[in-house]
Amino acid sequence: MIKKLLTVSISLLLATAVSHVNAQGNASASAGKTKAASCAGCHGEDGNSMMPGFPKLAGQHQTYLVKQLQAFKSGARIAPMMAPLAAGLDDQAIQEIATYYAGNKISANPAPVLPANDDDDDAPAKTEEQKKAELADLITQGSDLYRNGNLSREVSACVACHGPYAEGNKPASFPSLHSQHAEYLIKTLTDFKTGARSNNRENMMHMIATKMTDEDIKAVSYYISTMK
Repeated sequence: MIKKLLTVSISLLLATAVSHVNAQGNASASAGKTKAASCAGCHGEDGNSMMPGFPKLAGQHQTYLVKQLQAFKSGARIAPMMAPLAAGLDDQAIQEIATYYAGNKISANPAPVLPANDDDDDAPAKTEEQKKAELADLITQGSDLYRNGNLSREVSACVACHGPYAEGNKPASFPSLHSQHAEYLIKTLTDFKTGARSNNRENMMHMIATKMTDEDIKAVSYYISTMK
């Protein structure tokens, strides 16, 4: 009888604790939505940016978003557009905004197309079939690089840190990448390569990106943008 009473009491306590945590999370997300209103112009109301040069934030790990906002605020990550916005956020606001975006679902991208400037003006115009074949080859190349890396140039496989579905690694603060804009991914990898961005553990991404060709960066970015 005593054991049953203890079991019931513990179950009630756990249920109450879970309910309290969920209520706190909902309140935090609600507050975050209000405070993220000024972010909507670039990142979309729910964190799904419609502009390929601005990253989608929806579904990103809360801890990663907190880390980036803190880096913008401290100047550890240089971004003239983000710095003044982050400067006005206290720790609670950063937590709430990150909680809001993390709780939203990232949208899938439409089928990718190669930008028009990929065509050489002096070369004969490519047919639609040629463009599709070129894009398919690029995505295949990106898939191979993501999953296997490039042993001859010592390029690490992305899957090792970002997971088989580009879902990232929350405990290690490795970001989710799937369904991100290819244009933003290309810029990010290029920034890591040139050293324009360096706020990552032991500058790991710089060491990887410097061994990647521009074609590698483009291929893996296009591939990741198709992952769901």
